[in-house]
Amino acid sequence: MKKEQKINSSSLSLLAMAGLEPYNEAKDEEYMNPNQLKHFRLILETWLNQLRGEMDRTVTYMQDEAANFPDPADRATQEEEFSLELRARDRERKLIKKIEKTLLKIDHDDFGYCDSCGVEIGIKRLEARPTADLCIDCKTVAELREKQMGM
Repeated sequence: MKKEQKINSSSLSLLAMAGLEPYNEAKDEEYMNPNQLKHFRLILETWLNQLRGEMDRTVTYMQDEAANFPDPADRATQEEEFSLELRARDRERKLIKKIEKTLLKIDHDDFGYCDSCGVEIGIKRLEARPTADLCIDCKTVAELREKQMGM
């Protein structure tokens, strides 16, 4: 669980990991100009590298720690630990795909705009969640629909 908390807290400090400060927009600055795109590319690439490094460490850890314990309780504990680790990596694998998809959006000049309504998502929202593909209004509506469908 501690490892999972470490991953979550590190994703909250993406700007710090990338060695960046929050982006300060100049007055009348064009939205998603080359400077902004460079800023977000660096954030996304740093995040991607961090996740890939974590996956590599997991593989090494599981290879190094794998043992055939004679005690069933010890074996079960290790299997549960490995299972939790693999679930965390599976979530990260999905996140890696989403980051790669977002990097492609930057390449195709389609980054920073809502997939649903086309408005600007906003710099602050994208810094908080660089893979966001919906503006806050569309995301709120989507979450309300999900909540209603789940009831």
